[in-house]
Amino acid sequence: MSIASIDRTPITADSSRPSEPTPPSTNAAPRLRAVPHGTEARGFVLYVGLDETKATDAGTELSALVEKLKAVIAEYAPAAQTHAAVALAPVGAGGRDVDVVRLALQDPAALAKHRQVDEPAAKRASGVIIDISRKRVILDGEAAALTFKEFELLQYLVLREGRTIDRSEIIGSLWSAGVGPSADDDIPNERTIDVHVRRLRSKLGDYEDIVRTVRGVGYRFDRHADVAIHQASTPSPDFF
Repeated sequence: MSIASIDRTPITADSSRPSEPTPPSTNAAPRLRAVPHGTEARGFVLYVGLDETKATDAGTELSALVEKLKAVIAEYAPAAQTHAAVALAPVGAGGRDVDVVRLALQDPAALAKHRQVDEPAAKRASGVIIDISRKRVILDGEAAALTFKEFELLQYLVLREGRTIDRSEIIGSLWSAGVGPSADDDIPNERTIDVHVRRLRSKLGDYEDIVRTVRGVGYRFDRHADVAIHQASTPSPDFF
């Protein structure tokens, strides 16, 4: 309908008839159910559970999928901004891929579910629980008294399961980066790293051999059947 054809006759209120509510405009954009009043949607997250092996078996790569998704978004909404990150998990951690992704990228619902741990059951359990999300280690139901740096050292090895880490890499990653409460500590030499590992092992007690020495090379995390690893809830690094 053109503007010229609109009926501009003044409308007066009829006091003999009760006023009827004005129907909502059909042009108003529908609100998302999850968005409460007083807030506005600024974007969305799509969690994709797919490891590199499954992507390869399907004849593609994770990076290729990301680029295609970005292209689709740019086609439908050129003004949209995109950001992609990869979700990391220790090798052999198990679980559904999409659950690992949601937890690693800090999806609030996934974090809430993860934190609903049966604490009494955890305390009764035997073996080792390396809880990366809470930065703690449980040995036969009791919390190990690890320092921040000792946990960071163990975590560094755990997240690189199956690979032997040399001493220079440990120094460069855990001391030279200037991260954490011990960032101002003196940077150790390679010989001093052995002392840190020895202290860590002493606190692991009967499970000290999960940190194995590879003579002449460095250290490696060895997973045992009685070792459980709770996934990290810290953000994964940008990848694409």
